[in-house]
Amino acid sequence: MDRGRAVAHRRWGALPARLTGRARSLRAATARAAARVPAPWLFVVAVFLGTKIVLSGVGVLALSAFDEVPWAPPPDEALMREQQRAISGHRAVGLWFAWDSFLYDRLARLPLDEPWPDFGFPLLYPFLARALAPLLGGDTALALLLVANVAFLLMLYYAHRLGERLLGDDAAARRFVRYLVLLPTGFLFQAALTESLFLCLALAVFHHAERRRWLLVGVVGYFLAMSRSVGFFVVLPLALVLLRQHGYRLGPRAWWTYVRVGWPLALVPAGWLTFMAFCRWQSGDWLAYQHAQEKGWGIRVQNPLAVLWHGLTDTPARDALRVWAAVVVLAVLVAGARRLGLPYFVYGLTMVLVPLSMGPPVYKSLLRYLLAVFPVALVLARWTRAAGADAWSTAALALLQGALFVTWLAYWTHFII
Repeated sequence: MDRGRAVAHRRWGALPARLTGRARSLRAATARAAARVPAPWLFVVAVFLGTKIVLSGVGVLALSAFDEVPWAPPPDEALMREQQRAISGHRAVGLWFAWDSFLYDRLARLPLDEPWPDFGFPLLYPFLARALAPLLGGDTALALLLVANVAFLLMLYYAHRLGERLLGDDAAARRFVRYLVLLPTGFLFQAALTESLFLCLALAVFHHAERRRWLLVGVVGYFLAMSRSVGFFVVLPLALVLLRQHGYRLGPRAWWTYVRVGWPLALVPAGWLTFMAFCRWQSGDWLAYQHAQEKGWGIRVQNPLAVLWHGLTDTPARDALRVWAAVVVLAVLVAGARRLGLPYFVYGLTMVLVPLSMGPPVYKSLLRYLLAVFPVALVLARWTRAAGADAWSTAALALLQGALFVTWLAYWTHFII
């Protein structure tokens, strides 16, 4: 009996040591696996998951609180709430669908062998969902949400890579990624809308342009132009990147170099021409998109500075507030222009002024459109190299986005989009 107890004691006494050894081996294996993952991805995935968990949790809690509020939802948004419930019984999913999301879902399901009824939206986003939906049991809404979130993840990756190139070190690149996510309506990157897809493609084209991969620039730029109407204007700042890389030289020999190296830039406007050709095929009208915008939303091309002035001086307070946001963005761009460089300054101006050129109807969605102005986050990343400035800026932007997110959840989505 004594001998048996001694054997048992030795066996069980050695167990903690064996468990400790296995734990060490597991940690070592995990460390080796993590070392094989490219460094940006660990940070990028952490930011992606962190924002998704925080915003989804806050969203569900806020919506539950609003259940007790008698004015929620207001009459003009009751239909949208019914559509959200039809999309999913889970609020953590349904809250990411609003207004345009349901139109994209409709476009993702429309048969191509029948007359196309709606030309008001470029087709890249709904057509990506159309291609993915069969793998999800035909659920086009889920496909839209998945496309947007995969684009969000890739957007963070390209932001980090571009930030390293433009800002010079990993710490600054991480600040750029963080400020990009913290832009006032940054929660829309997770919604079933085009924000994350457009910005993912925009960051990707500049990333490849800075590395002189001009064929990739053309291919990605082709899809960028098909994702949103403002996309084909990005050819101008991309051309400025090409000119900068060759010292802004002019003359016959220089122009031949630009044509020989930068010919893929022609693919960027070709993306929009493809959408116009689709309009012509389906409706007989090359400008069906423009006519749909004019008829459906009263959009017509105007002087963006006049629209800006009108928004500041002759509109209701909530529209003026949105326009003041555009003024702040322009002020940051101008203040940081020297550090940004001409291509990124021009890109930022384009992303503000082109939407404003659509006239007063754009006021309703201006906070959403300003998300495309990623050079603002570049400027902030340069200005906040000091730890104190970084901490205060991060806290202020987080509080501002939180307030706007609650506004979104409080059934005032019209203020955002």
